Amino acid sequence: MIALSCSKISKSFGIEEILQDISFSINHGEKVGLIGLNGTGKSTLFRIITGEIAADGGEVFKAREHTVGYLRQDNLLNEEKEVLEEVLTIFKDLEVMEHRLRALEVEISRLGDQHPPASGDTTNGIDPSAAGKTLDQRMHQYSALLEEFDARGGYSYKSEARGVLIGLGFTKEEFTQPIYQLSGGQKTRLSLGKLLLKNPDILLLDEPTNHLDIAAIQWLETFLKNYKGTILLISHDRYFLDQIVTRTFELENKTLNIFNGNYSTFMEKKQEAFQQQLKKHLENTKEIEKEKEKIRFLRQHGTEKLMNRAKSKEKQFEKIDREEAPLSGRKQVNIRFKPQLESGRDVLFAKNLKKSFDDETLFQNVTFDIYRGEKIALIGPNGVGKSTLFKMILGDMDYEHGKIDQGHHVMKAYYDQEMENLNPSKTVMDEIWDENPGLSHTEVRTYLGSFLFFGDDVFKEISVLSGGEKGRVSLLKLILSKSNFILLDEPTNHLDIQSKEVLEEALKNYLGTLFFISHDRYFINRVATKIVELSPAGVTVYFGNYDYYLQKKKEEQWAREDAEMEREEKPRTQTEKKQLQKKEREQQKALRKLKKEFTDIEEAIAAKEVLLSRLEEEMCKEEVYSDPEKSRRVQQEKTAGEKDLENLYHRWEALEEEINKQ
Repeated sequence: MIALSCSKISKSFGIEEILQDISFSINHGEKVGLIGLNGTGKSTLFRIITGEIAADGGEVFKAREHTVGYLRQDNLLNEEKEVLEEVLTIFKDLEVMEHRLRALEVEISRLGDQHPPASGDTTNGIDPSAAGKTLDQRMHQYSALLEEFDARGGYSYKSEARGVLIGLGFTKEEFTQPIYQLSGGQKTRLSLGKLLLKNPDILLLDEPTNHLDIAAIQWLETFLKNYKGTILLISHDRYFLDQIVTRTFELENKTLNIFNGNYSTFMEKKQEAFQQQLKKHLENTKEIEKEKEKIRFLRQHGTEKLMNRAKSKEKQFEKIDREEAPLSGRKQVNIRFKPQLESGRDVLFAKNLKKSFDDETLFQNVTFDIYRGEKIALIGPNGVGKSTLFKMILGDMDYEHGKIDQGHHVMKAYYDQEMENLNPSKTVMDEIWDENPGLSHTEVRTYLGSFLFFGDDVFKEISVLSGGEKGRVSLLKLILSKSNFILLDEPTNHLDIQSKEVLEEALKNYLGTLFFISHDRYFINRVATKIVELSPAGVTVYFGNYDYYLQKKKEEQWAREDAEMEREEKPRTQTEKKQLQKKEREQQKALRKLKKEFTDIEEAIAAKEVLLSRLEEEMCKEEVYSDPEKSRRVQQEKTAGEKDLENLYHRWEALEEEINKQ
């Protein structure tokens, strides 16, 4: 069943065409990744699908009655509400139903407690048959509403909301924090949480992993893998795409290319297609050169007959289709970036570092070493102090305990997300050349080309560049600087996939030392040679990339489980064995007693529910609700029964928890 499809969608802004004849279909339950360079129209396509903007041509089809949820980067939130309160606004209809149920309970109880006059007496204007009819109607309304409330998760929506917030990195203390106090990243996570809880049939996600740490991204991966609806997501997080999507859509040159498989499969097929295009281009070029040579040969002989043949050949030559070089080929630049000054083997030693704020310890016992040529990823949850540790290394922040020793000839440089090392009034070309006057014009153009600045792009002013373009200039400037130890704070933020790949190649070929913070697991996997995991208790060092880190984490978990089993199975003395056996017999006896009581409780609950059902039927009978005495007696019995049932359920839950613990 097709959940979403587009047919020949086109869109222009002014004279610039963004999308051209975009067509695709997505089946219900499919998970599709939408990728492409920044500015290719991915978000524009999303806005057309949601109806936020109109296409110039083409149509969008959505399955009948399918709801669409769209995560964009500027979702509106009520700044005055608290975090949990804002999330629960999406369950407003359930809250209304809950209030209606409580009101019906009060009304039913009141109607049952009334003392209408004897049959036929209408003293005080009360008709006993009318009162009974009203009670009957309210009870039917209550039963139907209760069934709907239960079916729609009325008893679990609050705990579900809390679970999603915790999964996205919110602490329980932050549930009551006003939204206006949140950071931009926290607001984005809150918007994502609201969207996930709405559970739409079609999810459109625009960069959902922005502002999430690795733990939250892994939680989101699990959530989306188990999501029953249809997902179309824009992401530059290639590891995330690999885990989620089964098809990949690529927007390129205004059109859409469709590939079956995740991002890695897409890259393999893309490379195969590039090689085929390149081969075709080379064959075409060879054919053209061959024809040119024939024409030159014929013209050189100068006879009229041969000149006419040359003219005929030229006409045929004009009809030959020229195969342009595939675009992917222009980023195959392999440059090794070498620092102007090489550092000593020992770059930095950190020992027993501790940092606190307002008497609250952020981290302690932080010890690690950095050696020349290493490429180290610093990972850990948001708020654990990664950027703080960088500031301590750079000398921009004090610490209470420990020491940091720097090696010989170490020259540090720092890249942060503000990119303050750029001059907005300079051109891209001048920004690089002014800092490196020893380079030739060709060398500067080659370096800029390796960072995807081609043609007139190099003459753009820094002030008009996008965030991703500024990031590329800033990183190239650092790599070409005199520094030999570069600290990078989230270097792949604002970069599209092609820019990330270029950066990865540059950093892999960088001969200096790198220490970087990143939540981009694909980037970490390709660049890092060592991983330092920061926690409040200290650091753990892993000598490998991200895949190696994951494997070691699994092995650590297995080792803990094995150690636990060994502790449980270690030899005991005869006295210990007898004591253990006695304890086990007592536990088994107690467990049997609990299970018997549990069974008895279940039987009592079943009997009580049958009784209450019978009493509800009694209350709906005319001979009961028309008789004040009978009505009052049945209502009192029902109220007492409901209280007993509630107590039975409480005991049942307590017994279940106690049995599970054993």
